[in-house]
Amino acid sequence: MSNTHVHKDYHGAKLGMWLFLFTEVLLFGGLFVLYSVFLSKYPLEFHEAGKELDVVIGTLNTVVLLVSSYFVALAISFIQRGDKKKAVLFTWLTMAMALMFLVNKFFEWKAKFSHGIYPTSPHLADLPHGENIFFGLYYIMTGLHGIHVVIGMTVLGFMVNFLRRDIITQEDFVKLENAGLYWHIVDLVWIFLFPLFYLVL
Repeated sequence: MSNTHVHKDYHGAKLGMWLFLFTEVLLFGGLFVLYSVFLSKYPLEFHEAGKELDVVIGTLNTVVLLVSSYFVALAISFIQRGDKKKAVLFTWLTMAMALMFLVNKFFEWKAKFSHGIYPTSPHLADLPHGENIFFGLYYIMTGLHGIHVVIGMTVLGFMVNFLRRDIITQEDFVKLENAGLYWHIVDLVWIFLFPLFYLVL
């Protein structure tokens, strides 16, 4: 295979990934716009509802995802240098951070459910309309983000397999690089979700 063909494949794969990520940005961007519309309509209710969320867990999960982004960047850097062992290690560590995020989110949601704050709950129905909308958006947007975290973990699991089988190498690392781009977008979305829900003024 010629170097020119590899060069074209690399840029084609990168372009395809960026186009896919653009659709993800549109999806969450639309939800952010919807949130902004309701926030402007129910600012006090959103503020009160935001007090019910656990800022400590939200902050911890933010740190966890920022560290995970650093780890996946290291994995890419190491495979570019030809260090497969460390690339595998930091891909695993990225997945471990993702799992930690999901465990934290599980306990957070569990606490909300135990307090009767979940979709269609009688308690939630008794809250002011604006607070009801806030929690509806909270579950939709953080739930959708959680699904993306699971997808990201799955993709990274394939990357570990590809690294071990030398499908991803120092000369051909675009798959891991694209997986890293996806993971960075997942992290970036959370960076917006965190202040919108946990620090709403």
